Amino acid sequence: MDPKNLEKQSKEVEEPRFLNFPHLPDDATKDGQPRLNKYSHTITNHHDFPGAQAMLYAAGVPDKKTMEHAPQVGVASVWWEGNPCNMHLLDLGKLVKDAVQKQGMLAWQFNTVGVSDAITMGGEGMRFSLQTRELIADSIETVTCAQHHDATITIPGCDKNMPGCIMALARTNRPGLMIYGGTIKVGYSKLLRKPINISTCYEAFGAYAYNTLSNPDDPSQTQDDIMDDLEKNACPGAGACGGMFTANTMSTAIEVMGLSLPGSSSTPATSPAKGRECVKAAEAIKVCMEKNIRPRDLMTKKSFENALVITMALGGSTNGVLHMLAMARSAGVELNLDDFQRVSNKIPFIADLAPSGKYYMADLYDVGGIPSVCKLLCAAGLLDGSVPTVTGKTLAENIESWPSLTQGQAIIRSLDNPIKKTGHLEILRGNLAPDGAVAKITGKEGMSFTGKARVFNKEHELDDALIQGQIPRGENLVLVVRYEGPKGGPGMPEQLKASAALMGAKLTNIALITDGRYSGASHGFIVGHICPEAAVGGPIALVQDGDVITISAETNALSMDVSDEELQRRRAAWVAPKPVVTRGVLAKYARLVSDASTGAVTDEFTW
Repeated sequence: MDPKNLEKQSKEVEEPRFLNFPHLPDDATKDGQPRLNKYSHTITNHHDFPGAQAMLYAAGVPDKKTMEHAPQVGVASVWWEGNPCNMHLLDLGKLVKDAVQKQGMLAWQFNTVGVSDAITMGGEGMRFSLQTRELIADSIETVTCAQHHDATITIPGCDKNMPGCIMALARTNRPGLMIYGGTIKVGYSKLLRKPINISTCYEAFGAYAYNTLSNPDDPSQTQDDIMDDLEKNACPGAGACGGMFTANTMSTAIEVMGLSLPGSSSTPATSPAKGRECVKAAEAIKVCMEKNIRPRDLMTKKSFENALVITMALGGSTNGVLHMLAMARSAGVELNLDDFQRVSNKIPFIADLAPSGKYYMADLYDVGGIPSVCKLLCAAGLLDGSVPTVTGKTLAENIESWPSLTQGQAIIRSLDNPIKKTGHLEILRGNLAPDGAVAKITGKEGMSFTGKARVFNKEHELDDALIQGQIPRGENLVLVVRYEGPKGGPGMPEQLKASAALMGAKLTNIALITDGRYSGASHGFIVGHICPEAAVGGPIALVQDGDVITISAETNALSMDVSDEELQRRRAAWVAPKPVVTRGVLAKYARLVSDASTGAVTDEFTW
């Protein structure tokens, strides 16, 4: 065989391959109009699939004309009742379905799983959280392809929901868009007389554990009185966590990539505007079908660059790194940790948003929302307004009619007066993280930290130490939590309980590092996603109590003062731990998942 042909054949085998489905040509028309039932035509044309048609009639197709000509749109919500982020999504889906049908199309609602990070935080249930991103992507891909849907509208509400939905759209690559379920209203503590949110509860836990939780205005209130008040009032209704945590990080990133309608990421969950967005989404999906605008057309290096810019400007979650890497891999776009550092180096951090700041997404909505922020960044040449979007227009065209940010507002600073001149996300490397780690450093806690290691082999060990008040004030300590990576956890759980407790207890002498990850609500001197992880023998597995660790955003270093010779000696003595889970979905996840620096994805194999 010709060597060139052999090389070509080898590349074809190595490239990601999805099942090919029969469909009408892209330029197929009927009576001068584009055929929008490109995929469903396979099962609804003539009598080739009589059983399929019988089932569809039973499901609600009204007549033969509709059967043969109406395109079919899947309406995929991540709805379930046990989480305020998701509990309203079924109702939003019904609005979408009605609007799609008024466009002369068929709409089929279906559902996928979700996990509440806030409910599972600090417990074993959190191990199931990250892998739901893959389950969501798998579920939407499965239904879309198996049912021959021509397009998909996804409605996520919580952290892992959004990247899962976008990964599914990239895999199927049929016209699709996302409606963000929306942000929650700001909570209010009646006892403390101040705005609160879910993160307040975790930070109060730290003060509670160290017996420092009090109300300066009313010393008669007990710690339990205050905790009861916070727990009852932190979440006033439907919607995702209100700060620039992971849900709002991902929704804003996806909006500037052009995969959702302008304003989707900042519109509150229970506002009338969110209902109007559902109607507009039906119009937009039809435009996508008519113009054959597909997800991978929008998921380009330019649009991912926009996603990184908005994340740095607004102070987004470290989880955004993990999820954007995964989304890019689903779309076949080259994106790596160095891209995040490159963008962080040039984009100022300008948003005074929780967790490190004062305001919430609902506040930002009141002064113009994300489209107004985009207007500012586009005018400065920091966002690329030429990227196409699901409306059929460019990002710049979408925001042209939106107002500028309200004059005098304090949420978004001017570009010449940033909170930090460069981005808050830093990619660190060194003898502790040769394949990279992700730090969230706003500058408020300084730019470097050195301290002695105190090692915990699981998150619960640190949580127990905090509950018992065993983490001292005074000497600088770097708390190392390991064996919590994608494989070792398994599931790479978020560790907000510990990071928030340290903030609440005001233990400013502490830094946290882990091969797991932190919630978008976390702040302080924290480093996560350390690669390679401990479970596969990464250097974090070799750290011992007392080793001096340095974290530097100035030199982008994460290192320990241990010689190469000593590390080799420790490595020779290291024994890989037995897996803590060997059956069920977590065992399958641990076996398939890639490392954090490649997005922790599960659908890449070596054949």
